[in-house]
Amino acid sequence: MQVFVFGNPDIEVDSLPIRLLPSLRETFHDTEFMTLDPNEDWDVPEDMIVIDTVVNTEKVAVFEDLKAFMAAPRLTCHDFDAYANLMLMMKLGKIRTVRIVGIPPGKQPDEVLPELNKALNTLLSN
Repeated sequence: MQVFVFGNPDIEVDSLPIRLLPSLRETFHDTEFMTLDPNEDWDVPEDMIVIDTVVNTEKVAVFEDLKAFMAAPRLTCHDFDAYANLMLMMKLGKIRTVRIVGIPPGKQPDEVLPELNKALNTLLSN
């Protein structure tokens, strides 16, 4: 099983998913955690599990549909983000489902790991 991880290690508020990778790989041996850049072509399965920072959340939350999110303003190609890429891939029929495990910004790894591990255990067992 693959789980895709979004985040930017250079931006503190968006770096937690990337910083959690060593712990996740240690806990979930049979799962391949892959980082993706929103501005590159993706070769992904039809059903995706994604870990990403989600603003306005206080705890780890699982989102079953992209409709739970609001698109960021897109004025130029530089504004093309992971959400826009996921929506485009859904529209083109390249992906069927996306489940996003949202991590709140500004938390420490030990604050989110128990909830994140629980959410992933549930998603990976289905």
